[in-house]
Amino acid sequence: MSAKPEPWQTAEIAGPKKALVITKPEIAAAMIKRAKRSILVVGYLSTKTDKDTGKMIDYAIRLNKAAGIPIVATAHTIQEFVKKGFEQATQMNAMDIGNRLKDPTWKGLDGKGPYDVALFMGLPYYMEFVILSGLKHFSTNLKTISLDRYYNPHATWSFPNLKVEDWNQSFETMISKLGGN
Repeated sequence: MSAKPEPWQTAEIAGPKKALVITKPEIAAAMIKRAKRSILVVGYLSTKTDKDTGKMIDYAIRLNKAAGIPIVATAHTIQEFVKKGFEQATQMNAMDIGNRLKDPTWKGLDGKGPYDVALFMGLPYYMEFVILSGLKHFSTNLKTISLDRYYNPHATWSFPNLKVEDWNQSFETMISKLGGN
C-alpha cells in the first residue's frame, strides 16, 4: 500500500478534501459495526468474473449475511443476485440511489430513516467518482466507503490502489471481523 494514494482516474482533480485511506480492513469493519444504518450499493462490474477475484457479488452477499447490510443492485445486477438465490437486494438506478442518499428526507429502503454509511462496490470508476463527489458535497450526515480496488478520493474512506491479492485479503478480513465466513 502506498503512503500517498493517487486517484486511479488521474486526470480528475478531487479538491482539497480527499478520502482517508483504509490501511487496515479492520478499520472498515469497525466503521460498519458502528454505523446505525448502512447500505451497500453494488454495480454491474460485480457480476464480471475475474480469474483472480472471482465475482465481487459473492463478497456483497457475504457482507450482507455478516452485517445485515441492505443491498441496492444497480443496472442488471439484480438478475445475478436472483440467480445466486439471494432475493433481498433492491434494484435501483445508480444515479437515483446517489440522489436519494443525499436527500435528508428520504426514509430509506425500509422507511426507517436516512442512512449514515453508504458502501460502494462494482460501479465503473468514473460513475462512482461522480456519485461520491455529489454525496461529498451535498449530503449532510452521510459517510461513504469505497470498497473497490482503486483509491477513490471523493469517498469519506477508500482503499488505496491495491493488488488483487491484497484486495481479496482485505475482504476476507473484513467479513471475518463482521462475524461472517
